[in-house]
Amino acid sequence: MPTALLSVSNKTGLVEFARALVAEFRFELVSSGGTARALGEAGVPVREVSDYTGAPEMLGGRVKTLHPKIHGGILARRDQESDRQDLQAQQIEPIDLVVVNLYPFEDDPRIEQIDVGGPTMVRAAAKNCAFVTVLVAPAQYESCLAELRRNGGVTTLPFRTACAAAAFERTAGYDRAIADWFASQPVQTPQVLPARLHLDLQQVQPLRYGENPHQAAAWYQSGTTPTGWSTGRILQGKALSFNNLIDLEASRRLVAEFTDAPAAVIIKHTNPCGVAAAQTLSDAYRRAFEADSVSAFGGIVALNRPCDAATAEQLSQTFLECIVAPAFEPEALAVLAAKKNLRLLELADLSAAPVFDIKPISGGFLVQQPDPPVQTTADWKAVTRQQPDPETLAELLFAWKVCKHVKSNAIVVAHRHCTLGIGAGQMNRVGSARLALEQAAEKAKGAVLASDGFFPFDDTVRTAAAAGIRAIVQPGGSLRDDDSIRACDELGVAMVFTGLRHFLH
Repeated sequence: MPTALLSVSNKTGLVEFARALVAEFRFELVSSGGTARALGEAGVPVREVSDYTGAPEMLGGRVKTLHPKIHGGILARRDQESDRQDLQAQQIEPIDLVVVNLYPFEDDPRIEQIDVGGPTMVRAAAKNCAFVTVLVAPAQYESCLAELRRNGGVTTLPFRTACAAAAFERTAGYDRAIADWFASQPVQTPQVLPARLHLDLQQVQPLRYGENPHQAAAWYQSGTTPTGWSTGRILQGKALSFNNLIDLEASRRLVAEFTDAPAAVIIKHTNPCGVAAAQTLSDAYRRAFEADSVSAFGGIVALNRPCDAATAEQLSQTFLECIVAPAFEPEALAVLAAKKNLRLLELADLSAAPVFDIKPISGGFLVQQPDPPVQTTADWKAVTRQQPDPETLAELLFAWKVCKHVKSNAIVVAHRHCTLGIGAGQMNRVGSARLALEQAAEKAKGAVLASDGFFPFDDTVRTAAAAGIRAIVQPGGSLRDDDSIRACDELGVAMVFTGLRHFLH
């Protein structure tokens, strides 16, 4: 009679699987703790580990499966006479199937959730996959039953080998999560970034291709528990592409800056082309679209409020690739259903930022903390005779939030909480300013301007003043700040220094 050892934290599908093992394949089941109780209460015959080993559970359950009868039964090589003699001498029965999923440390990181016996059994069974089958997730139960049915109650070596690979992948990810948690705990000399960084990535889905059709690509989530985009719901439309996801993340980061009022963001190739905040979501989107209706074609839209019917009516008037919002009202879905290829994504938490920003370089990676949201003007310093009033400060804060998400060198011209012109990625700052001001045209008169970096010369100030800009926000910190301040005073422009820059490369 074959023997199966079952010890699982996640009881999903356990009873049905165990019942099939007994009824169809005459397995003897050995189990402990909550797993044994769940099986017993369901009427499935099971032996307690303590009865099987003759040793009681100890230390509040910390020691129960760490016993020679357990590990001898798992690790014995059935084709070696010496191993068979050892089993006979110690009265140990071979264990043919090990079903273990680990304490949910990733969901509840603390010392008592660090599984010891579970990973030990999993690794032992995986090592001895020549004879033992190991399962580490409920999703494997059906495939195991199908394998047993195909092969007269036994599993094949290819199946056991594949299970062993999954087992070692699981224990490796589990250990990485524990190591990362310990590294994050306060110490006497805390490090902002860990000395050793482990990436535990699990594929969500393959993508048709990467940035270009000749590049293979796939989408991965960090850890085993879905977070961020992996928790989103695709409500309609074509499958997401690599470039869609890159643009969606750029849109999420920007729209998350705005919490106090309805806001809409339109992204094209990771840069915003229109951003607005207003009293209603439909008004915010309309103004964002009108800021640069040409670039909005084929863009990605992010909304910080549930999409309503009025906003959906406007969204349906142009070609868009994707729309993401915390929710979609049924009336909005009905309107947008006519656009069958339009991707609609529901992401409840738009503020869920990554723990690290990671960029690959040859031979390794660069890692940094994400640039946090801009929340206040409290630390800003007005440096000109012309002082910005509260309304102007609010306008500057809006422009500053947008500028933070524009590729450097970045200039944003805005008025009444709506972008009018955006200059991105130019090799010199005055070039970005000219692009933004040309796009704003006559609307630049009375508007404000934000720059992600300081002004090394006063030419940007003079260019902005000539277009009618009334106030400027920039980090400050140039050796020639005084030149820009004097130019502002001469031209009647208010300027504030944030003391903080927001480069984006």
